[in-house]
Amino acid sequence: MIEVERILRVDHAGEFGAINIYRSQLFVARYLYKDIVPKLEEMLGHEKKHFNTFDRILKSRNIRHCYALYFWAFGGITLGVLTALAGRKAIWVCTDSIESTVLHHLDWQLDFLSQHDTEAYDAVMSIKADEEEHQDFGQTHGSKSFVYKPIFWVVRQSTEFAIWLSTKL
Repeated sequence: MIEVERILRVDHAGEFGAINIYRSQLFVARYLYKDIVPKLEEMLGHEKKHFNTFDRILKSRNIRHCYALYFWAFGGITLGVLTALAGRKAIWVCTDSIESTVLHHLDWQLDFLSQHDTEAYDAVMSIKADEEEHQDFGQTHGSKSFVYKPIFWVVRQSTEFAIWLSTKL
C-alpha cells in the first residue's frame, strides 16, 4: 500500500534528521554544556534505535528511502548547531517543538496503520513512548519565555515542512 510506504519513509527520514540534530547538539554541548551530554547521548541512542527499526522494515520490504533523506540530515545539523549555540534552554525548546509536531503526526499514523498494517503500526508504537519522554523533558527543561517562542516556531515550521516534503519525495 502506497500510504504505508510513505509513512515508513517519512518516519525513517525523520529519525535520520533527529540523529543529526542530537549529534550536532552533542558536538557543541561537549564544549559548552558538559552537564547535559549524558541526556543528549541517551536521546541520540533512542533515535538511532528508531532509525534502525524503520531501516530494517524498509529493507525487508524493498522500499526505497525518502529522496529527501539528506535534506533531513542538513536540516538536522543546522537546527542542532544553531539551537545549541543559542543555549541549553534552546536545545530543550527545540526538542519540545520537534516532538510535539512529530507526536501529532504519529497519532494520525497510528490510527491509519491500526487498520492497514500491523508491523508498521507496531514499529510506530515502539517509538512513541521515547518521543513522549523527549517532549516531556524538553517542556520541563526548556522555557516558555517569549525569547524562545521564535525558536519553537521556526523548529516547528521546519519540521512540518520536512515532513510535508518527505511525503512528496
